[in-house]
Formats: sequence, C-alpha cells, structure tokens
Amino acid sequence: MRRFIAMAVLCLLPLAAAAQDRAQTLADVRAEVATLSAALSGLRQELVTTGGIQSGAAGGSALERMDAMEQALSQLTAKTEALELRVNNVVTDGTNRIGDIEFRLTELEGGDVGAMPPTPTLGGAAGAPAIAAPASPVANNAAPQLAVSEQADFDRAKGVLGQGDFQTAANLLETFAKSYPGSPLSGEAQFMRGEALSQLGETSRAARAYLDSFSGTPNGPQAPQALLKLGQSLGKLGQTPEACVTLTEVGVRFPGSASATEAAAAMPGLGCR
Repeated sequence: MRRFIAMAVLCLLPLAAAAQDRAQTLADVRAEVATLSAALSGLRQELVTTGGIQSGAAGGSALERMDAMEQALSQLTAKTEALELRVNNVVTDGTNRIGDIEFRLTELEGGDVGAMPPTPTLGGAAGAPAIAAPASPVANNAAPQLAVSEQADFDRAKGVLGQGDFQTAANLLETFAKSYPGSPLSGEAQFMRGEALSQLGETSRAARAYLDSFSGTPNGPQAPQALLKLGQSLGKLGQTPEACVTLTEVGVRFPGSASATEAAAAMPGLGCR
C-alpha cells in the first residue's frame, strides 16, 4: 500500500505545477486531472479493502494523504475551469474580430455586407483548425488531381509574377481562382495574388486575397505568411484592432515560426497590447 500511496503522491506533484504552466494545453490539464482522480479512487478502494484507512503511511495517515490529494484536485479543477472560461472568452472575442475583418474588407471593396455568410468560430469546433477547416487529406498521400491545363495556368501566372508584371499576374491569378474553385493550388495562388496586389498598392484587395489564401488552406505551407501579410495589410488600412488580433493569431497557430517572429515585431508599431 505504501508503494500505491507514493505513486499517487508522485502524480500529484507534476499536476500542481502543470496548473501554473501556461504552455500546457487545456486537454493536458484535463487528462492529468483524470489521472489524479483515478489514483485517488484506487487508493480509497484499497484502504477500504485492507482496513488501512487509520494506519500510518509515509509521514502521515492515509486519510491525511487522501485529504491533501482531494484538496489539490479541487484546486486544479478550479484552475482548469478558469482556464476554460478564459479560452472561451478569447475564442468569442477572436471570432467577433475575424467577423469584423470580413465585414470591413467587404465594405472597403464595395460588396454586399448583407450577403456575408456567418463567421466560422475561431479555432473551430472540437479542436478543428482556426477560421476554416483544412482541405481533406489526399488518400494514400497520392498527388492531388489537377484539371487539364490547371498546372500550366498556375505556372504561367507564377512566371508573370516573377517577371514583375504585377497587374497581369493579379489578373491571371484571379482568373485561376474562378476557373479552378477548390484547386489544391488555390491557397498558393491567392497568396501570390495578394503579393501582386500589394505591389500595386491595392492594399484592401491584397488583404482579401491573403484572407482567402489562409481560409482556404489554413495548414498549407503559405498559411503562416498569408496570416502575417493579412495582419500587416489590415494595419496599413487603419484597422488596428483587427490587425492586432490577426498578428496575435500568427503566434498562436504557428509558434516558433519566422512568421510568428515577424508578427511579434510588427505588433508594437501598431500599439498592440
């Protein structure tokens, strides 16, 4: 029984520290709460079975040890609930701000704000990616199927962009997006279109292209840069609150990336908190 109590106490120590570790996810905390609960339940059952609930154990009675564990579990549960509330508040605020980005960009473009679809929940449901779900993985890691001339049209637009003909590139990439909706190349195409429009000084349209790029492929190779460029574009448009939340999201979604470092460096200049 001493070994069981020692095991339970060892479970308790990292849990108490984990409650203070902001880098740990809410799911991790919940899992460890469940571990501690199971250990406590098993200990109680063993003590009842062996009649050892009044016997001494490792510097105190078994009952005292159980009381200490129950108190730690209660404290950790309270902190978990507080963390969950904080996460929910961030999600709600972030979703509202992303909705504002869509609304303001639509206004700037002269679009119909009444026809806008509902804004997807920031972070998605049940752990889904933020803002939009990723495209379905291709079965057996096979190469995605491209329509006839799809790759050629993409390569042509990319080549024109590389030559510095930004207006033609923007037009070709816009045509590509309309001609091949749902293309596996759409995320990169929209990002390149954002780059072309940015070079042309069309910041509002560039921001829309970056948003379309990220929303279409939030886990794609260009996603960190697309989100970064979206935040920077919003800053140029004077949409400071939306720019700040977007730049913050870069670090949340892509921690340690070069884009996250750039986003963090850009935030002070916008007065982000």
